Amino acid sequence: MRAAERFEIRPGYSISRVIKGGWHLAGGHGTIDHQQALNDMRLYIQSGITTFDCADIYTGVEELIGEFLRSEQEALRNGDLPPVQIHTKYVPDLNQLSTLKRQDVQMIIDRSLRRLGLDCLDMVQFHWWDYSVQGYVEAASYLSDLQQAGKIRYISVTNFDVPHLAEIVAAGVPVISNQVQYSVLDQRPERGMVDSCGMNNITLLCYGTVAGGFLSDRYLGQAEPVEPLENRSLTKYKLIIDDFGGWDLFQDLLAILQEIAKKHHVSIAMVATRFVLQQKGVGAAIIGVRHPRHLLDTLRLFDFELDQKDLVAIRRILDQAQGPTGDVYTVERIKDAKHGAIMKYNLNKLTTG
Repeated sequence: MRAAERFEIRPGYSISRVIKGGWHLAGGHGTIDHQQALNDMRLYIQSGITTFDCADIYTGVEELIGEFLRSEQEALRNGDLPPVQIHTKYVPDLNQLSTLKRQDVQMIIDRSLRRLGLDCLDMVQFHWWDYSVQGYVEAASYLSDLQQAGKIRYISVTNFDVPHLAEIVAAGVPVISNQVQYSVLDQRPERGMVDSCGMNNITLLCYGTVAGGFLSDRYLGQAEPVEPLENRSLTKYKLIIDDFGGWDLFQDLLAILQEIAKKHHVSIAMVATRFVLQQKGVGAAIIGVRHPRHLLDTLRLFDFELDQKDLVAIRRILDQAQGPTGDVYTVERIKDAKHGAIMKYNLNKLTTG
């Protein structure tokens, strides 16, 4: 098995091309075994997956990672474990956007530092819920000030579309990445974001590459699931499947992915993820590996590449897709529509500590 691939976003700052996602550790996907989660982090790192994604609004996740960093401090210091990279997010509550002040931003960043037990955050990824509320450029600039103060190493964004990311870049905020949803089911980054990021030396970090687990062998040949689904992640990505063209077209896609998976002796999920990793401008895929038994399959990502025949076969299905339409995260911003209705907009007030 080949070593895990790495990507150098900036000189001297290298991340694993699979980033361990932390959303599922917030408890929305079932009961979390605290000690098992700590043990898993060490296993991922030993396997070469050294980069972790979390957020200020993922309840308990920054604290969990902070506990791990403290417990493994000696191993990290003496080189028994390789260096790790912790990417968190700054997600101000929707109801706070219109009154957001510099001290509000600093308070949340200081809280993330305290939770993680760090003096400087490796990366802060900034999200803004509603562009009709002004202040996102100013908030990004406050993060830039905190970077100058030594509290943040790199500034990134998440779910920003092309024009609003351009505003932040034009204001002089040194954005190095944009975390976006990108998968064989969701091609929205290809409608301007890939080219815009390429011109501004901004890397794409991609979530949703396995659509919450829908892009897997488990769903091939299965009847369309009905509500209520097992968790909010599945609810979210079932809406994407509906936009893509419905369950029948999704099954056609899974069938093609399975053919390619058999050819490379891997799983459907790994073909779907490899597809994204081979797209222009993509630095890494964020995968919420929920069980250690999935780790070996994930590491197979680095044992193969999709050839031109594979890519053409996948694109033949994608050419039939009806959506999702628009720029990245556009449909999710419509609060009274189906995608926006499942979002939770005011979580920071609930995550104290």
